[in-house]
Amino acid sequence: MISALIRWSSRNLFLILIGSVLATGAGIYAVRNVPLDALPDLSDTQVIIYTEYSGQAPQVIEDQVTYPLSTSMLSVPRSKIVRGFSFFGVSFVYVIFEDGTDIYWARTRVLEYLSGAARNLPAGVTPTLGPDATGVGWVYQYAVMAANRTLAETRATQDWQLRFALAKAEGVAEVASVGGFVRQYSVIVDPRRLKGFDLTLSKLRDAIRASNMDVGGRVIELAETEYMVRGRGYLRGVRDLEQIVLKSEGGAPVLLRDVARVELVPDERRGVTELNGEGEVASGIAIQRYGQNALSVIENVKARLDDIKSSLPAGTEIVPVYDRSELIHRAIATLKTTLIEESIIVALVCMIFLLHARSALVAIITLPLGVLIAYICMYALGLSSNIMSLGGIAIAIGAMVDAAIVMIENAHKHLERAPPDKPRSEVLIEAAGEVGPALFFSLLIITVSFLPIFTLEAQEGRLFKPLAFTKTFAMAAAAILSITLVPALMMLFVRGRIIPERRNPVNRFLIWIYRPVISLVLRAKMLTIAMALALLAVTAYPATRIGSEFMPNLNEGTLLYMPTTLPGISITKAAELLQIMNRIIKSFPEVKSVFGKVGRAGTATDPAPTEMFETIINLKDPSEWREGMSLEKLINEMDRALQFPGVSNAWTMPIKARIDMLATGIRTPLGIKVLGQDLKVIERLARDIEGAIKGVAGTASAYAERIIAGYYLEIEPDRTQLARYGLMVGDVQQVIATALGAETVTTTVEGRERYGVSLRYSRDVRSDPQAIARETLVPLANGSSIPLGQVANVRITQGPASIRTENAQLAAYIYIDVRDRDLGGYVSEARKAVAEKVTFPPGYHAVWSGQYEYYERAKQRLAIVVPLTLIIILLLLYLNFRRIAETLIVMLSLPFALIGGLWMMWWLGFNMSVAVAVGFIALAGVAAETGVIMLIYLDHALSEHRVRAEREGRTFSHHDLNAAIMEGAVERVRPKMMTVCAIVAGLLPILWSTGTGSEVMQRIAVPMIGGMLSSTVLTLVVIPAIYAVVKGHGVRQRERDWPIPSSAVVRDV
Repeated sequence: MISALIRWSSRNLFLILIGSVLATGAGIYAVRNVPLDALPDLSDTQVIIYTEYSGQAPQVIEDQVTYPLSTSMLSVPRSKIVRGFSFFGVSFVYVIFEDGTDIYWARTRVLEYLSGAARNLPAGVTPTLGPDATGVGWVYQYAVMAANRTLAETRATQDWQLRFALAKAEGVAEVASVGGFVRQYSVIVDPRRLKGFDLTLSKLRDAIRASNMDVGGRVIELAETEYMVRGRGYLRGVRDLEQIVLKSEGGAPVLLRDVARVELVPDERRGVTELNGEGEVASGIAIQRYGQNALSVIENVKARLDDIKSSLPAGTEIVPVYDRSELIHRAIATLKTTLIEESIIVALVCMIFLLHARSALVAIITLPLGVLIAYICMYALGLSSNIMSLGGIAIAIGAMVDAAIVMIENAHKHLERAPPDKPRSEVLIEAAGEVGPALFFSLLIITVSFLPIFTLEAQEGRLFKPLAFTKTFAMAAAAILSITLVPALMMLFVRGRIIPERRNPVNRFLIWIYRPVISLVLRAKMLTIAMALALLAVTAYPATRIGSEFMPNLNEGTLLYMPTTLPGISITKAAELLQIMNRIIKSFPEVKSVFGKVGRAGTATDPAPTEMFETIINLKDPSEWREGMSLEKLINEMDRALQFPGVSNAWTMPIKARIDMLATGIRTPLGIKVLGQDLKVIERLARDIEGAIKGVAGTASAYAERIIAGYYLEIEPDRTQLARYGLMVGDVQQVIATALGAETVTTTVEGRERYGVSLRYSRDVRSDPQAIARETLVPLANGSSIPLGQVANVRITQGPASIRTENAQLAAYIYIDVRDRDLGGYVSEARKAVAEKVTFPPGYHAVWSGQYEYYERAKQRLAIVVPLTLIIILLLLYLNFRRIAETLIVMLSLPFALIGGLWMMWWLGFNMSVAVAVGFIALAGVAAETGVIMLIYLDHALSEHRVRAEREGRTFSHHDLNAAIMEGAVERVRPKMMTVCAIVAGLLPILWSTGTGSEVMQRIAVPMIGGMLSSTVLTLVVIPAIYAVVKGHGVRQRERDWPIPSSAVVRDV
């Protein structure tokens, strides 16, 4: 069938060319419209339940909010992890779903279960769903700056102008604010004056609420005109608040200013941002909606900023502090350059080997058309152009022209040997039909060899499936073109003066080198095979010395410095420390800008405690760095300069950190989760593990969360005293929430802006436990008041600063930063250290997480699928050859391909990773192809010599076998070397590339290059030896009836 298709394509040149033009047009359209990104979206489908419970301690939040919600979410269909965070005043519950779950289906199911869980929450507490954002959705961050405006004013600009304007940009799920000061009206009550006027806090609260409202009175008709009735009563500032009437005494009003002073103050802050060590700033974060393209979202945000720039207050400047579009453009530029270099090199290989420009055009034209067809498939499936998808095309470039190269070279050989009177078209069709079917199957094998990649799950699956798709599309396109377009172009271009093979200098050199080698091999066949097996055995040396890791670090061009302090640090001290850190970082000449955040932003996508810092370090172009400076050296220098007591440093990159924190909750490359029932026991175990880990070689830092490290002013009601005064616990708690906690009692409406009004005691009354017990008054039913200390115990104690749960189990995290060591070897040693030094009581256990978790999952999956793929390759080879012997000979080239790949990895110091595994999987296909090409020519030469022996009336002998092998191997060395050189040369630009994404692509290319080199040498040497042994046995036993291809008979007639 394939031979018939080749013949049809050769005779219908016009139709093939029309189809090619249509494919080219569709491909160009696809290239222009396929979205661009740096990486595929690696985040899981997540739904966040965000609940505010103002002023409540983490333990209260955990008991009353997080735990009820987490337990309810455990039974949500397709959910795999429910992760809870209880912080001061806020609860986060992250529901992570299985791969392939539609986010809007997931949100609907969470809402269903939330409606039942909400009944178990305290009155007035309303959980809400977070934005429908991707886990890596922080695509654009900016600072709002103005030389002559305060932080409160710039924050107001962000909250009430920029936030709403940018939220309308296409693809934006939410715009979060962080930093600066949010205005608040604070009513600071004097308890003594309050008592003097016989007033209570509840009366003040009710009076303020009643004095802040507008009402409508329907309409009235005056002089045939309808007037709408409106009662104005909104509070508009400090003066309005001060004039609120609380009561009337002796005809004289008692105003709010008589018992309290009203101030415009900053609201309580849980997040601070700072830029370049020069001071705090207000800032915003544009968060990308799930399923949207990052580059399009960023461009839409920038367009909206340009639109509203003129409407901002004079002197206001929007300064970008993180822009992912720069990474996207760098990554795409790197891959585009690599693809162009590969195409040029492959074209040169064709020109050099063939020494015929028009023939080389067949391969040169086929290559871009194959790439365009791959783009059409990408567009149809909605894949983006990113490092991985373009990388799939990049590693396929060399193999895509293999079929064209071999068919052209075979055509040259047939034209050289054809009788002068034979039509050129018949010679070309015969040449293409001779090798076309086997080449089609070899390209099919390369395509099938990537099947294991499609079985990868979770993060590794989302990372490498685009690469597998595009590699499969490109190779499938090459396979189709090899039996359609290539024969047609051969009819068009393979004409004119063609240099005979014996006069081609490249071919003469290759034969001169190769002939004596094959002569030696045929004289010492068993020794050759034994030496190859010995070389394979020696490869155990590098194999046992190669480390392991999940993935090499992708250089995003931006660093993320994530130090952690001990819990309990005040927001003021954290802001001071943040500015010092940023100033130190900005002093490095390689740094362009530094933007630091401490605490959390106003979004459900940021469950960061106050003790966690996140500093984005934008780096200059490497050409502006100091001589000899590398990223690793720069991180080490910064780490040494940023050593503070009580601070544990961690270094990562923005996208990577977001992915890791979403997938595992661990922000460092490696982490340990300690799970159990009691927080104190969990913390003790976590500290013991921290101590054990610090002694392991390669540990840059290890930090166990200090759970019981928060500071509490604990007020515990005395129920006996409450009963004596006729009070309930709720009466005391209400006083605590209002007088000490600054309860927000109402909200002012000032144009388009809204600000809270809080009520609390003055600072001197709540400055220490004794003053609180003495001055805070609890109202009694008879109108009098008693000090809080008479009905409650006031003391300072410690408790949890934050509480984490994993599937409703209490958890503590140990963050581990590993440097100068492979991850697999480190974990193996660290596990032993923990097992020897830490004893877990019943009901407590540790889980190793972070990148190690991904690596183990990928390794287990590949261990099952790779052998299955080898069986499929074996089946395809058998379908091609229809003989077991030839099939097994080709399969033997696969282990020989491992030799060069493993030695080259060891030489370059690369660790085994999922990227390297992808390289070896790709190598299996191309290595099998070189074996197929070798056997094609050996079988044809053998058939020709058998025909010749039968025509001469003699028995086919060992001498004929050796002559056939010499001809099939040596005389046809040019097409074999062309295919190998095309593949290797096509991969070289990946090997020497240094741009964004090169770290991952190099790990794929290195085993392919090393493996192709060793596979080629061993294929050229060992396969003829094995072939001679197998076929020689048949010659001796006279047991095999050799099939004679009709094409061989026709040529000899």
